[in-house]
Amino acid sequence: MRIGHGYDVHQLVAERQLILGGVEVPYSLGLLGHSDADVLLHAICDAILGALGQGDIGKHFPDTDAAYKGISSLKLLRHVVDLAAGQGYTIGNLDSTIIAQRPKLAPYIGEMVDKIAVACAVSASRINVKATTTEELGFEGRGEGISAHAVVLLQRVAED
Repeated sequence: MRIGHGYDVHQLVAERQLILGGVEVPYSLGLLGHSDADVLLHAICDAILGALGQGDIGKHFPDTDAAYKGISSLKLLRHVVDLAAGQGYTIGNLDSTIIAQRPKLAPYIGEMVDKIAVACAVSASRINVKATTTEELGFEGRGEGISAHAVVLLQRVAED
């Protein structure tokens, strides 16, 4: 088995959709980035890539490549999961945390878990997503951005 940790942060700005965990969350601000800027999925991708010893999301999907402009981060996650599968690994479990003062994310977490599980080709029981605030401390607490952490355990695929 292999373990990886991922972290990402994006700035909140006007005139962007807020996409977290592959889910559009209604809010007046969205995350700034070259892709859809899904901070949660980016942290998950980095955790998987880290467990594989394959660098980070910027190495695989550079923001200088027009092919990734506005791309759904679910597509990036599927690609990273395929890389893991190509090396004989599947997700044993994934634990993640979104750090945001606003908006309240609890109503969307179930849908995020389901979308992540489908992209990772595993049961939703292997995926955990949490959300927390910072009690108005730091850039997340001031509403300037959102960050996310993810930890993944990769296991060798059982052969029949």
